[in-house]
Amino acid sequence: QVQLVESGGGLVRPGGSLKLSCLASGNTVSLRDMAWHRQAPGKERELVAKITNSGLINYADFVKGRFTISRDSAKNTLYLQMNNLKPEDTAVYYCEADSLGLRNDVWVAERHWGQGTQVTVSP
Repeated sequence: QVQLVESGGGLVRPGGSLKLSCLASGNTVSLRDMAWHRQAPGKERELVAKITNSGLINYADFVKGRFTISRDSAKNTLYLQMNNLKPEDTAVYYCEADSLGLRNDVWVAERHWGQGTQVTVSP
């Protein structure tokens, strides 16, 4: 099993910055792609940025040039540096990780989620 714990959320003014962290524990050797998603009140959860095990990165159009995703495999940590924050970035941000592990001689793919961290951008 894999556990994910996010941190770093908070209240920031428009134009400000925050850095989110997601610490993975448990069977971390099985981790593959990792990503950040967000969900604003009354809206569906949406992908913010994704980084594969080999380091390939994709961003949603609405964060390109402002957010940077990175991962430190030695520390089992995923990061999201958020700059030039806007009120519309207000949401709960979730860390997501895909794993692939051998269980009873069978390869099992799973998706794991953190509990989320609130980011509020307001004057």
